[in-house]
Amino acid sequence: MSHSVTSPGVDALLEQARAGVRRLTPHQAVEAIRAGALLIDTRTERQRVEQGELPGAIVVERAVLEWRLDPASTWRIPEATRYDREVVVMCRQGYSSSLAVAGLRALGLHRATDVIGGVDAWRDAGLPVTDRPADVRH
Repeated sequence: MSHSVTSPGVDALLEQARAGVRRLTPHQAVEAIRAGALLIDTRTERQRVEQGELPGAIVVERAVLEWRLDPASTWRIPEATRYDREVVVMCRQGYSSSLAVAGLRALGLHRATDVIGGVDAWRDAGLPVTDRPADVRH
């Protein structure tokens, strides 16, 4: 199977998902959170055990993310109150979070974004992680 530059694939999907999105550096994410953005961690439990928990993050499994963050959803989390709320999604390396953001933006959460490099970049920037229990929403 040959791979050409023009063939659809995950790289093209990522490029499309990130189009028009102002992705944040870890330090820009901290500022956004301080200004009221909702920090959403979509990493698996195993990834969180390995990397540490993000202070102040709400953990939402990727599979139910749209239902938990859509303000019109019966299954939303209490913090999902309006479509113009800034939402910062974090994953391990900043790939699946970009795809998640595309879904959130398609729902109308036009200020949804993610962190370039994910939690790996967060930790590399010297930002805090904790071993305290996560705020997990099922």
